[in-house]
Amino acid sequence: MNTPFIATSGGLGTVETMTMTKRPVDVPAGPPRPTEGNARLTAAAAAVLFCLFAAEGVTLLQVKSLLTPHVFIGMLLVPPTLVKMGTTGWRMVRYYQGDPAYRAKGPPLLMLRLLGPVVVVLTVVVLASGIVLLLVGSAWRDRLLLVHKASFVLWFGAMTVHVLGHLLETARLAPADWVRRTRREVRGAGLRQWILAASLVAGFVLGFLLVPKVGPWLVTGVPGQGGH
Repeated sequence: MNTPFIATSGGLGTVETMTMTKRPVDVPAGPPRPTEGNARLTAAAAAVLFCLFAAEGVTLLQVKSLLTPHVFIGMLLVPPTLVKMGTTGWRMVRYYQGDPAYRAKGPPLLMLRLLGPVVVVLTVVVLASGIVLLLVGSAWRDRLLLVHKASFVLWFGAMTVHVLGHLLETARLAPADWVRRTRREVRGAGLRQWILAASLVAGFVLGFLLVPKVGPWLVTGVPGQGGH
């Protein structure tokens, strides 16, 4: 951009016009915005979980024949779930600690705030009971399978409301760190991407470690006639 610069010289006030040229500079990443960065990671983790839970739902249609992918996807879900719980828990802690940025952002809608702990507890029960089912002896299987199925039914109802309540926000924020136009608006996009990628890698490792535990179930069969 050229800016005119006017100078005077001589007794008669001769006017000379000089032009100063500003050099272009690189635009740095946007300022630190902790609430926005946290919201982006929360939304990205939620999008990943939505896809994984949808895939897990497909395995329920024929859980006997799809038990191995059912277990693998279930293990893949665990680390991204912990990431999302961590980001939402951090928002809650900072809000009630009186952090100005989080107080200005405000809490979620009251219904979603009340539903949040229910979703967390049911998610933990569903995933934990599934893992324990792979590790315990056959004497405990019927009771644990009942817990797994019952918690899933309750979880599905609570999660449906939870997803619908956050759908628009998630759709807006989830791709923000992955699109060039919006990536640089909030610092830390690279770190957030690595956190999400690392959680998926950890899920793959957990899946490969626990899938061999499916063997006894394939031999004895899954109790009952369906999946969850």
